[in-house]
Amino acid sequence: MFHSRAKALNQARSRLLLHFSNLIKLQPYNTLRRPNKPKTKPRRERPHRDAAKLRKPIPFVSDVKEVQDPGEAMYLFREYHEMGFKHDYPSYSALIYKLARNRNFEAVETILGHVRDRNIHCKDTLFIALIQHYGKANLVEKAIELFHQMPSFICVRTLQSFNSLLNVLVDSDRFANATEIFCRCNQMGFRPNSISYNIMIKGWLKKGEPEEARKVFDEMLEKKVQPSVVTYNSLIGFFGRKGEMEKATGLLEDMKQKGKYPNAVTYALLMEGLCTVGKYEEAKKMMFDMEYRGCKPRLLNYGVLISDLGRRRKIEEAKSLIQEMKKRRLKPDVVIYNVLINFLCKEGRAIEAYKVLIEMQVGGIEPNAATYRMMVDGFCHIEDFDGGLKVLVAMLKSKHCPRLKTLECLVTGLLKCGNIGGACFVLEEMEKRNMQLCFEAWEAPVVDACGKDLVAGEIMTKVISAH
Repeated sequence: MFHSRAKALNQARSRLLLHFSNLIKLQPYNTLRRPNKPKTKPRRERPHRDAAKLRKPIPFVSDVKEVQDPGEAMYLFREYHEMGFKHDYPSYSALIYKLARNRNFEAVETILGHVRDRNIHCKDTLFIALIQHYGKANLVEKAIELFHQMPSFICVRTLQSFNSLLNVLVDSDRFANATEIFCRCNQMGFRPNSISYNIMIKGWLKKGEPEEARKVFDEMLEKKVQPSVVTYNSLIGFFGRKGEMEKATGLLEDMKQKGKYPNAVTYALLMEGLCTVGKYEEAKKMMFDMEYRGCKPRLLNYGVLISDLGRRRKIEEAKSLIQEMKKRRLKPDVVIYNVLINFLCKEGRAIEAYKVLIEMQVGGIEPNAATYRMMVDGFCHIEDFDGGLKVLVAMLKSKHCPRLKTLECLVTGLLKCGNIGGACFVLEEMEKRNMQLCFEAWEAPVVDACGKDLVAGEIMTKVISAH
C-alpha cells in the first residue's frame, strides 16, 4: 500500500514540475566562471642557491593534489603504475590524504594494506592525520586500532601520535578511554608533556569537574612539566564561562607570577566572562589595558564585544565598533561580519544584513557557507523569497549549499509569491544534490497546481497526508 501511494506521489511530483515548467520559460541560471588569474612573472633564481639541492616535484603527487574526486585519484594512481612509475611513500601518503579528506576510509584501509605488504617506511605525520580524520568521522575505534598498528608499518609511535589519539578520545566523549591510555603513557615509553596534560585538563573541564582538572594541573607542577599559556587559558575560559571571575582573574595573576605572558586569547576569555556577568564596559576597558601591557588586541577580542552587543540588540554600537577596528588598521574578517549578519537577520533586518554582505565583498572578503545560509534564512524569515533566491544563486556559484529545511521554505514561498520559475530552479538544484522535499512541503504546491479543481486537490491532499 505504501509503495503504491509513494508511486502516486512521485507521479504527481513529476506532473507538477512539468506543469510549472510549461507555465513559464525558465531563464538559465548560469554559473559564472571565475576569471583566470593573471600570470605572475617567474621569480629570478638566487645565484647563491644550488639548483641541484632543490627537491624536484613528484609528477603523481602534483597531479593527485589537483583532482577533487577520490575515484579519479585512484584512477591516476593505477594509470601511473601501468606507465611504469614506481610509487613510494610520497605517492601513497598523497593518495591516502586525498581519500581520508573525502572520508573514503574503506579505500584508505586498502591502500594501507598495500603499504604494509610492500614494507614501505612511513612517517608518523601520516598516521597522526589519519587518527584526526577518524576522530572527525566519529570512527574512534578505527583511530585506536590504527595507533596500535603503527609499528607494523615500520613507523615508530611518537608522543605526538599519542597526543593525537588522546585528543580524539576526549573530543569524542570517550574520556574513560582517554584516562586509561594516559595512565599507561609511561608503559608505552612516553613521558607526558604540557600538551598531554592540557588535553586531560580539557577533558575534566568538559565533564564539568574543575577540581579534577586542578589535580592534573598540580601533577604537572610535581612532574616538573611547565604549564603553558594554553593550560591557563583552558582554566580561565572555564571559570569565565561560569561567571566565576575571581577564580579566572586569580589564574591570570598566577600565570604572570610564573613568568607566562597572557596572549590575546587569554584576554578574550576574560572579556567573554565579564560580558557573561553583564560587565561590558569592564570588558571593553580590558581590551585597552592589554594593549598597554604590550599585547595588541586581535580580531577575536573585538569579536567578543561585537557578539555581546548583538545579543543585547545594540546593532548600531556593534557597527561603530567595526568602524573603530578599521581605524586601528584591523581588517574585519568573515567571522566578525557573520556575527553582525546573524544578529541583523534574527532581528528581521535582512536588507541591512545584505548590505553588510556587499560591504564585506567590496572589502575583498569572501562570504563562507555560514554567511550565505544566514542570509537565505534571513530573507525567508521576512518572506522576501526573491531576495532569498538571489542569495541562493550566489551561494551555489560559490559551491555552497543551504540546509534542506531552508530550501523547502524557499520553494513554498516562491510558489506563493508567484515566482514559479524560481521555484522550479530550486527544485532542480535540489534534484542534482539528491535532496527531496518532505511530503508536507509538497502539499501546498500540489494544491496550488490543481487550481480550482477541488476534487483533484482533495485527492492529492489525501495521498500526501497518508504518508
